[in-house]
Amino acid sequence: MAKVFTTEITSETIESDNPIHQRLYKAYVVATEYVEGNLLEVGCGEGRGINLLKPLVQHYTAIDKIEDVIEGLKVQHPECTFIASDIPPFPIREDEAFDCVVSFQVIEHIRDDAYFLREIHRMLKPSGIALITTPNRRMSLTRNPWHIREYLPSELHQLAAQVFKHVEVKGITGNEKVMRYYEDNKAAVRRITRWDVFNLQYRLPAALLRIPYEILNRINRNRLQKRDNTLVSGIHHEDYVVTDDAENALDLLLIVRK
Repeated sequence: MAKVFTTEITSETIESDNPIHQRLYKAYVVATEYVEGNLLEVGCGEGRGINLLKPLVQHYTAIDKIEDVIEGLKVQHPECTFIASDIPPFPIREDEAFDCVVSFQVIEHIRDDAYFLREIHRMLKPSGIALITTPNRRMSLTRNPWHIREYLPSELHQLAAQVFKHVEVKGITGNEKVMRYYEDNKAAVRRITRWDVFNLQYRLPAALLRIPYEILNRINRNRLQKRDNTLVSGIHHEDYVVTDDAENALDLLLIVRK
């Protein structure tokens, strides 16, 4: 299967990516408490959570825009349905086809986020549930040029309440070990961005920032790993926890019901 090794599409096979991979994987662990019946994953990437969620549901369907990755997943998991497509809209005509929808670290990439949520609403059966994660802007260390926008908890709640009747915003945060890595990362990023005296990271078009962002982010993660490999490699998804204090969480966890 094709591999997408970038700092934005974090890999479970790159050691310096481990803290972020475990953070992203935690969303799938949380989802095991909710999923059932027919499940749709929007933005499955390389299939980080397929083996965890697939045994819990009647059928697993996934959409992602990276066609090579989707073709590889079709070979690995022939019993599942994989669709390569840009979104929104979703390339599924049937309304109310799914009991559950999960979409992790995707909505921040979507220009029309309200349309994205309306499509999730369309896909869900009555009383169906969707779980969505996205970075908490308050905890972001720098501008991510791959993101259209990031949210504060109140902003995400307000957006979702325009589409869904039942809206809850929780957070995913970390224990002392995770937050030590976060603070180390924060200090390292500040050492890099102090040279941005003209605040170009917020003034230049995102397209111009993606290559330097990728290079510097990879260098930074590798340096953190070399400096304290025990910390970097020792973080596990169990070191991340769901919290009601979304304001101070690393990621926002949106739970909506139709």
